[in-house]
Amino acid sequence: MRLNAILARLLSTSMLWTLPAAAAGLTAQTLVKLDRLGAPATSADGSRVAYTVRHVDLAADRTTTTLVVQGTRPGEAGRTFTLPCPGFHGVGEPQWSGAGSVVVIGHCEGPDQLWRVGPDGGAQALTHLPLDVQAYRLSPDGRHAVVALAVFADEEKPGADALDATRRRLDARAADHATGMVFDRLFVRHWDTWADGTRNHLYAVDLDGHTPPVPLMAGFDGDVPGKPFGDESDFTVSPDGRSVFFSARLAGRSEPWSTNFDIYRVGLDGRTAPENLTAANKAWDGGPVLSPDGRSLAWRAMKRPGFEADRFGIMIRDLATGTTREIAPHWDRSAQSLLFSADGRTLYATADDLGSLRAFAVDIATGTVRRLTGDGHVGAVLAGPAGQLVIDRDAMDSPAQLWSLALPAPGVTGDARIVRLTDVGGAQLASTTFAPWQQFAFPGWNGETVHGYVVWPADFRPGHRYPVAFLIHGGPQGSFGDDWSYRWNPQFYAGLGYAAVMIDFHGSTGYGQGFTDAISGHWGDRPLEDLRKGWAWALAHFDFLDGDRACALGASYGGFMVNWIAGNWNQPWKCLVTHDGVFDDRMMGFSTEELWFSEWEHGGPGHTPWSDPAAYERFNPADHVAAWRVPQLVIHGGRDYRIPLEQGLGAFTALQRRGIDSRLLVFPAENHWVLKPADSLMWHRVVADWLAAHLHPAQTPAP
Repeated sequence: MRLNAILARLLSTSMLWTLPAAAAGLTAQTLVKLDRLGAPATSADGSRVAYTVRHVDLAADRTTTTLVVQGTRPGEAGRTFTLPCPGFHGVGEPQWSGAGSVVVIGHCEGPDQLWRVGPDGGAQALTHLPLDVQAYRLSPDGRHAVVALAVFADEEKPGADALDATRRRLDARAADHATGMVFDRLFVRHWDTWADGTRNHLYAVDLDGHTPPVPLMAGFDGDVPGKPFGDESDFTVSPDGRSVFFSARLAGRSEPWSTNFDIYRVGLDGRTAPENLTAANKAWDGGPVLSPDGRSLAWRAMKRPGFEADRFGIMIRDLATGTTREIAPHWDRSAQSLLFSADGRTLYATADDLGSLRAFAVDIATGTVRRLTGDGHVGAVLAGPAGQLVIDRDAMDSPAQLWSLALPAPGVTGDARIVRLTDVGGAQLASTTFAPWQQFAFPGWNGETVHGYVVWPADFRPGHRYPVAFLIHGGPQGSFGDDWSYRWNPQFYAGLGYAAVMIDFHGSTGYGQGFTDAISGHWGDRPLEDLRKGWAWALAHFDFLDGDRACALGASYGGFMVNWIAGNWNQPWKCLVTHDGVFDDRMMGFSTEELWFSEWEHGGPGHTPWSDPAAYERFNPADHVAAWRVPQLVIHGGRDYRIPLEQGLGAFTALQRRGIDSRLLVFPAENHWVLKPADSLMWHRVVADWLAAHLHPAQTPAP
C-alpha cells in the first residue's frame, strides 16, 4: 500500500496528526502557471530523452514550449533549446534523427515546419512547405519524413501541386468579404472547428529538398491523423523505410455515425493506392506499431461497430503470411498504447486499471500479462537503455514527470522499480503541500463493487468537519482516480479547505468491460445509484466529511449528471456546478457532432431521436426542471460543438425562470475545455467564489 493510503488510513481513525502550520495547498495560480512536460521521445539506444516543456506567460495570456534533451540516468541534467526563427512561440513532437540530432515541429511566423536541432544547439529548418505540418514520422535513415498536411483533396491530381493550390484557395477565402459556408454533408463542425473542406493527408517529404512532396493518400476520403485528437500514433514508417501504415476512417456520408477505422498500408513512393489490412473488422482499428524486424504489425482493435468505448484488444499480424490473431483475448482491460520490446517478444501496453493507468508487459507468444507499475497514471512508455523503460507518469500529488523503470527479471514478481528523472515545475510546487487521499470500495448498483476516492483538506485538523466537493467525472466512460489534471484537480479543492469525494460509478473504465458497458442506456439510474451509495458510504466511514455542507460538481457527462441530480437527488446539496453539461437530451441527439456516441448510448447504431424518442426522454434533465431548487452555477464554452452552448443556456434559462439562485459563466472562445491561462484562472476563481458563498469553507468542530 502506498504511503498516502497508509497515511489516509491513520487519519481516518482520528489519529492526532496535523499538517505543519505553514502548509499551503494547491492554488489556482500555481496550477495554471505550472510548467508542463510533454511529448517525450528516447534516442535509438535509449540513453537520452527529448521532451517539451510548456511555459505560461500570464501577463500576455500565452504559452511557449521549449525543447529539453537529457540523459536517461538519474541525476543527469537537461539542456534547453529554442529555435532561431522570427515569432518563435514553441516546438512540438520531438523525434530523434541520428548523430544526436532531434527533429521538432517549429511554431514560428508562417506555417509550422520541421526543424532539426543538433547536439551543439544549432538549428535549421528542414521543410519550407506552404501549409502547417500537423504531425510527422521520420524514415529510419533520417532522409525522409512522412508529414500530415491539411489539403483540398480535389487538388491531388497527377502533375498538380496540391499544397500550393490549397494555399491559394485558403488565402482567397480569407480575403473574401463573404463569410457564408455551404455544406452538403456532415461534419459541418467538429469539436471546436467548422469544417473547411480540407483533409489531413500524408505526404512523403525529401528532407534534402531534392524532390517535391509525394502524396500518399490521393483520392482517399478520410483524415490522418483523425480529427480532432489524432496524432503521429495514427501512422508509422516500416523499419526498411519502404512502407507507411496508418489508421483512418473512410468518410462518405456516414462519418459522423461510424467508428470504422481501419489499418492501411501504402508505399513510401506513393505509386500504389493504400491497401486496407483490416476490412473484415467493421469496428475501430488504431495505433499501428511495427516490430523491430518489420515482420509483425500490432494494433489495437475494438469489436462492436459504433461504440467508441469498447475494449481495445491487442492484435498482431504476420505481414508475410497475413496470419492475424488477438493477443491476451481474456485480459479484461482496454489497451491505450503499444510498444514493441527490442527483441520483438513483448508488447508494452498501458491500460486503465482500478483507478490508475498502469503499464503492462504482454508476452506475444503466450498472452501472459504482467503489471509493471503500481499507483499513478502512465501517459507514455518509451524504450530505454538495456533492461529499462522510460515512462511518463503523473499522480494525484504530481504533474507528469519522466521516470526510469527497471524491468524485473523473468520470474520475479511485483511492480518494477522506478526512479524519477525529471523535476519539471518542481520549484513552482516547492511551497505546496499536497493533501493525502484514499481509495475505497463499497457495494453499488446490483451489489457490485464500486470504487471511489476521498481527499483530505490540505489544512486538516483532527476533530473537525469540512465541507465537501463531490466531483463527478465525464466520459461517461472515464475515471476520476490517481492522476493529475489541469482542469478538475481535487487538490485545488483541498487547497481551498474542502474535502473531495469522487466515485467511479458504473460506466467507468479500468474495472472490466462489463462494468463500462453497464451505463449505456442507463445514464440516470445505475450511476446515480452508485453515487448515492458511495456518498452514504463515505459519510459513514470518514467522520471529517460534513454532509450538510456539500456541493456536487461535474463537466460533460458529469455536467449531465449534475443537471439530472438537480431534479432527482437534490436533497444533500447546498449548491451545484455544471460545466458543458447536457440539459436537453433529445436536442443533444440533433445538435452534437459525433453521432455514433449519442446513438450508442441510447440503444445502439440507428437509435436516433426520431426512431426511438423514448430512449432520449428516459433520462432527460429538461423534463425534471419543476423539481429543481438548489443554487446552480452553469459554465459553458462558446466553441463547444460536442455539447453546444445552447445546452448551458437552456439550463440557465430554466434556473432563472424558476427564480433559483444561479449564475452563468460563458467563455466565447473556449471549447469543451478551458485552455487559455487567463480563462482557466477565471474559471477557478468563479467556481471557488460560488462554493464559498454556499458552503462557507471554514472548518467546524465535530459534534
